[in-house]
Amino acid sequence: MTIREIASERWLTVPNLLSAVRLAGVPVFLWLLLGPQADGWALIVLVISGVTDWLDGKLARWLDQYSKLGEALDPLADRLYTLAALVAFVVRDIVPWWVVVLIVGRDVVVSAALPLLRRKGYLAFPVLYVGKAATLCLLYAFPLLLLAQMDWPGADVARPFAYAFTAWGIALHLWSGALYVVQLIRTPAR
Repeated sequence: MTIREIASERWLTVPNLLSAVRLAGVPVFLWLLLGPQADGWALIVLVISGVTDWLDGKLARWLDQYSKLGEALDPLADRLYTLAALVAFVVRDIVPWWVVVLIVGRDVVVSAALPLLRRKGYLAFPVLYVGKAATLCLLYAFPLLLLAQMDWPGADVARPFAYAFTAWGIALHLWSGALYVVQLIRTPAR
């Protein structure tokens, strides 16, 4: 086993701690949105999540603390924040139900394609920057949607940006899903 392989098995690292903090924030975020509807505090949790998401990747590279656990925790936290926000936004009538169907439906299709990809001898789809851009757009859309719901003078300014980032995020998310399906079809068995 190489030093890099041993290092990738570590689980107690600074980036993994930040990812764990992000994961712990998901139920807090959801409760703030659905319980007291404390949108300002939910926005703060979401911003902290975004900063720690950026920071854990930076620190993993800077401190050479890459790990397989971190590789799994980071997208898990992104997906859980996305799902929590979408559920809360539908319950509160901030976004229509079909937004959730499109985003979650794409994830279901891609997840269903993974066993087929594994049968061909591959563990996972390669990361697409279109998918990263989709996640980035949605993670910008969520705080903007919250800002657009709040009672403050900037709500009318935030609203078109919130809708634009939501639309771009959905379009890119669906596009990346279609690209994954095309990759699955075109990938030869090993």
